[in-house]
Amino acid sequence: MAIYELDGKAPQLAPGAWVAESAEVIGAVEMGENASVWCGAVVRGDCETIRIGRNSNVQDLSVLHADIGVPLVIGDNVTIGHQVMLHGCTVGDGALIGIQAVVLN
Repeated sequence: MAIYELDGKAPQLAPGAWVAESAEVIGAVEMGENASVWCGAVVRGDCETIRIGRNSNVQDLSVLHADIGVPLVIGDNVTIGHQVMLHGCTVGDGALIGIQAVVLN
């Protein structure tokens, strides 16, 4: 799996968290228990923290990023559909973000 430290910040994966070989998880990223990031997805915590809650999944080819002063927070039991773009937003527990959705700060 492609897990990279950036600027002294390394992703933190809780027990049972999983990242596909072709996904990239970079920098200040926190993944809760049993969270998953699927094929081709990019989770880039370069300017703020990205938190992915317990039992949440980020599906294929999605991109997660934040803005300075605007972290990205995904609650527990969330599904982020294929090819979704999330940028500096908060997604509540149990939400489903549909395929190819764009959610910006």
